[in-house]
Amino acid sequence: MDRIDLFRVFARVVESASFTRAAETLNLPRSSVSTAIQELEGRLGARLLARTTRSVTPTADGMAFYDHCLRLIADVEEAENLFRHDGASPRGLLRVNLPGRIGRLLVAPRLPEFLGRYPGVDIELGVTDRAVNLVEDGIDCVLRVGPLHDSGLIARRMGDLDLVNVASPAYLAQHGIPQVPADLVHHLAVRYASPSTGRIEAWEWEEGGATHSLPMSGRVTVNSAEASIACCLAGLGLIQVPGYDVAALVKSGALVEVLPQWRAAPLPMALLYPHRKHLSRRIQLFADWLEEVLHIPGQPLAHPAPRTSLPADVMPDAITVSARPRAPAPGPLAGKAGAPSP
Repeated sequence: MDRIDLFRVFARVVESASFTRAAETLNLPRSSVSTAIQELEGRLGARLLARTTRSVTPTADGMAFYDHCLRLIADVEEAENLFRHDGASPRGLLRVNLPGRIGRLLVAPRLPEFLGRYPGVDIELGVTDRAVNLVEDGIDCVLRVGPLHDSGLIARRMGDLDLVNVASPAYLAQHGIPQVPADLVHHLAVRYASPSTGRIEAWEWEEGGATHSLPMSGRVTVNSAEASIACCLAGLGLIQVPGYDVAALVKSGALVEVLPQWRAAPLPMALLYPHRKHLSRRIQLFADWLEEVLHIPGQPLAHPAPRTSLPADVMPDAITVSARPRAPAPGPLAGKAGAPSP
């Protein structure tokens, strides 16, 4: 390996805290990763990693060198793109993780558009509602929906996801149409239990500038958007769900929107990635494209994020969630009461 490859291997080992996991994400034999670290430590004359049977952690010298590695790797990647004829279209693999239904219904169908626009970039698309850790799993960026928690990552605002209240015609024929939130005490909901905590979410709505909530009665509890929509279609109760998820069903009459004046607050969306100072051009371009995908005028999908004046080398609307580089990342749905994971 050349020197920059040694740096890449070392950085991945630090981020994943495992020789085996680093080897998997780099598509290298574990022995090659171990040899690379030994060679690098020999070159530098310093011990960079503390190894135990359960984990690998950087030493004080290792952490200092890790910060330099990130800058050097970013500079090399930038230099490699500098003199290419397709300089606006970088090369390489981009590992992306998205919430399940957003990935399947919105992003995957339009991926040919992105790949055609940037022929030098390949996508490894993870579509899951489970919690993922960017640094340990070797993921470049992840879309989160809901309030953000302290994660050690950088967040770019991607807009807000509108929620709607819907029910099936069969349910409304049997139970009546709620006219005001007070009517909800006489209705059933398909209750949603958070996959990460198991907590059953309350029904929410905005009124008078405040957010109100009500624990709903229900005979069925689910932990996914697919199950929530399926049970709603079967006439088992009201649901709150992202508008894009049921737009076609509402248009066809299979579902009916209720209480349109009393919707829950929109869910904030953010694209999270590590290392603000060393953001790759690939992530910048993907983030710009993803924002286009998530904002479809005329559909109850998302409001675009407000733009701010930032330096040219900083992603628009990027904020630091925290300063710690290796804190665990939250799950795909960062926490919103009353709505299934998008």
